[in-house]
Amino acid sequence: MTSSTRTFLFGGDEPWSSQDWIASDDRVRGGASHSYLNCDPSSNAARFHGHLDIHALGGAGFASQRTTGDKSWDLTGNDGLELDVKQSDGRKYSITLKDTVLPKRPDGREQSTINWECDFCAPDKGPFIMQWKDFRPTYRGKDKEDAPPLDRSSIKRISIMMRSFFGTQEGSFSLEIASIAAVRAEI
Repeated sequence: MTSSTRTFLFGGDEPWSSQDWIASDDRVRGGASHSYLNCDPSSNAARFHGHLDIHALGGAGFASQRTTGDKSWDLTGNDGLELDVKQSDGRKYSITLKDTVLPKRPDGREQSTINWECDFCAPDKGPFIMQWKDFRPTYRGKDKEDAPPLDRSSIKRISIMMRSFFGTQEGSFSLEIASIAAVRAEI
């Protein structure tokens, strides 16, 4: 029989705080999508929601919330991430990790780095696990086959994203998450 050990990153025994998250939507590229992350202290959950517009960028679009500040998580020894969903709209989302955050450009915008992305359709309710092997390296939205392995000892940023997947989804979206945890299987 297999059981799991969880280390909560958000939710669970680590309450959600809106101070830990900031929007990173396609408006930085001239798009019109927008996202929000509302944290509910009474239920210790967070609702990621907004509107995905694919018309301003000709079929493309993304809306995301990412962690703020100079955080760093050591997720070594874990097998992946667990999301515990309170409510889902059944749409396709992505979790993105970064192990490197470069200094901002002179114009104040962030420099691009490799993202480690895992796409998922959340269950209506309950936890599910994304194993490290499910995360693929990308650079500016395209697969990066020659990327170095994800440095799980130094995760600098976590993002929750809704995107068009080349025009296949658009409009309002909502995903309520009870927790995000690093998880390790124990046999």
